[in-house]
Amino acid sequence: MRVEPVPDSPAATVETDGERLLAVADYHAGIEAGLRYEGVELASAAESRRERLLALVDRSGADRVVVLGDLGHAIGDPFDDERAELTALFDALAVPVTLVKGNHDGDLEGVLSDLAADVTVTPGHGVRIGDVGFAHGHTWPAPDVLRADVICLGHEHPVVRLEDAVGGTRKERAWLRGSLRREPFAEQFDEVPDVTADAVVFPAFNDRSGGTWVNVEGQSFLAPFLPNALADAEAFLLDGTRLGRYDEV
Repeated sequence: MRVEPVPDSPAATVETDGERLLAVADYHAGIEAGLRYEGVELASAAESRRERLLALVDRSGADRVVVLGDLGHAIGDPFDDERAELTALFDALAVPVTLVKGNHDGDLEGVLSDLAADVTVTPGHGVRIGDVGFAHGHTWPAPDVLRADVICLGHEHPVVRLEDAVGGTRKERAWLRGSLRREPFAEQFDEVPDVTADAVVFPAFNDRSGGTWVNVEGQSFLAPFLPNALADAEAFLLDGTRLGRYDEV
């Protein structure tokens, strides 16, 4: 497989175009500052996030990191804490980064351009690297991305609610994986290629960023093409446990 989740981590390795990539989604640097603005006080986990990502880069032997959107948290001008977190992160990263812009990354180019870092920023509708497409998911993927063999998506932050034999429940981040259906894209684009890609919806790297409860009735997906374009998707826990159809868990 071109996209392989890293066991027990919200990250995957991707082999494409002669490179080994480490892909993550929804890093949300500076999220604690945003939560503080909303009245929620949490100590910063910036150092922990950075160390987890750096360890994954070393563990995977990645040539490049691809962030599937929402590298930052503030939708507009980044908070000072977010700028400081990103500065420390890029000072520590020893590999180039490709950022597929997400809906929270509106003003990040100015911040990233001030850093002495090798960063490529692509539009939110995505980019194709070899046979693999990358998009955030808050908007429709570009037709060229839809021509890929596999498409990696963020934005959704999928989580499942699990219940034990005595009625206790817990929330777990999850992967979604399935075959894309062409029909929703045919309704959006005048010309769209045959869509034969598998799609992988990534769990959020940031465990404080909430998520879509994919197996709870009444919850709605965030991406404009989900769940219709991925009706047969299965859910997997971070440890690799296969749960089956996400809506039957």
